[in-house]
Amino acid sequence: MTVSATSFRVITKEEGDIIDITDMVAKAVADTGIEDGLACVMTKHSTAAIILMEDEPGLRADLREMLGRLAPKGAGYEHDRPGGDGNGHSHLRATLLGMSVTVPVAGGRPALGRWQQVLLMELDHQGRERQVTVQVLG
Repeated sequence: MTVSATSFRVITKEEGDIIDITDMVAKAVADTGIEDGLACVMTKHSTAAIILMEDEPGLRADLREMLGRLAPKGAGYEHDRPGGDGNGHSHLRATLLGMSVTVPVAGGRPALGRWQQVLLMELDHQGRERQVTVQVLG
C-alpha cells in the first residue's frame, strides 16, 4: 500500500463563501500516481468545512439558510462570552458539516458522482487563508 499527502491553500473572502476545490483535489490525487484507493480531503481549521454537494446557486443559498437556523449567530454560545471571539456559531456549523470527506479513487481520479463537487465552505465571520490536505491511500 502506498500513502501520499499534499496540501494546497484556498483564500476565502467572507463568511458563507463556498469554493469549488474539485479540480485542486483531482490534481492532488493525480499527482500521487495512485490509481485506485481512497482520498481523504481535510481542512485543518475548526471554522471551515469540506463538503460533497452539487455546486448550484440554489443549494448554496439553501445550505447557508439551513445553517442559520441550526446554529444562528448570537444565540448565547458559551464560546462567545467575554474573552471569546464571537464565532461560536462558526465552530458549531463546522462540526455539523464536518471538516473532511473521504472519496474513492479510481483510474487516478476522484470517483465522484455526476452532480458531486468537493467544496470548502468558510464558516468564520471573515475570510481567511485555509489549508486543505489531500491524503491518498492505495
